[in-house]
Amino acid sequence: MTKRTSAKYKIDRRMGENIWGRPKSPVNRREYGPGQHGQRRKGKMSDFGLQLRAKQKLKGYYGDMTEKQFRRVFSDAERAKGDTGELLIGLLERRLDAVVYRAKFVPTVFAARQFVNHGHVTVNGRRVNIPSYRVQEGDVIEVREKSKQMALVIEASQLPERDVPDYLDVDHNKMVATFVRTPGLSDVPYAVQMEPNLVIEYYAQN
Repeated sequence: MTKRTSAKYKIDRRMGENIWGRPKSPVNRREYGPGQHGQRRKGKMSDFGLQLRAKQKLKGYYGDMTEKQFRRVFSDAERAKGDTGELLIGLLERRLDAVVYRAKFVPTVFAARQFVNHGHVTVNGRRVNIPSYRVQEGDVIEVREKSKQMALVIEASQLPERDVPDYLDVDHNKMVATFVRTPGLSDVPYAVQMEPNLVIEYYAQN
């Protein structure tokens, strides 16, 4: 069970943004932060504060990964050739739980982590139960036969508030998705603005 499942809306309120674009987000009603001090007036944020917030927002978006997990992904992006920010986004979108979420097999990224953990997904015909498993271009991700009739799966595929991005080829009749290509920042349908450049600045100084 994801440690943040019961408190996922707190991430929205802490950031003051509906980061997943969900209709039920409390930010749609209350834009102040959680807790007894949430309604205090906000001062101007420092550069460090902006960088930390950008990192926490991106990390929180993917099921609130641990700092260790997120730092490892960032290090992989930093070592590779190319734009570190674009590579970071690409690596995060290659996580199996992110692909399951993007394919609309489940309603939330938190549910995606649990769904993969419980063994409901195969990659190229082989069962994989590691949410952080990194898919490759051309990989075929499928909901296992006995899981295709789960109410969670059927409802998620019909959700109107988000579309399947074009770097995935999805057949909801068969519950199969092909990871066509690794996306860049502009390809990913984030509900709010993500700033990987500030994440790079954060880690450059810490």
